[in-house]
Amino acid sequence: QVQVGESGGGMVQAGDSLRLSCAASGRAFSTGTMGWFRQAPGKEREFVAAIKWSGSSTYYADAVKGRFTISRDNAENTVSLLMNSLKPEDTAVYYCAAARNTLLGINLYTARAYTYWGQGTQVTVSS
Repeated sequence: QVQVGESGGGMVQAGDSLRLSCAASGRAFSTGTMGWFRQAPGKEREFVAAIKWSGSSTYYADAVKGRFTISRDNAENTVSLLMNSLKPEDTAVYYCAAARNTLLGINLYTARAYTYWGQGTQVTVSS
């Protein structure tokens, strides 16, 4: 069984930075793709970023490309999301997700392809 938990959310002003952390336990972490998704009020959950087990392959939604950076430390079983130049439209609950194995193609960006989810952490960006 894999357990996933996020931390690091908070309330910031536009232009500020935040780092979200995700701690995962279980064998699946070291080989599975990890991802971050977010859900704003009244909207569907959307893909933010993903990283394969090696850490060398990363993927981003167009809305965050160039501002957010995903990284992972397999020795510590953690995944981080560094968010720079935050905008009010980044306000959402952010979820960390773990897949059982390496995701390919469209599955990288699809919430249902990830098996294990954290409870989410709120990020609020004021203008």
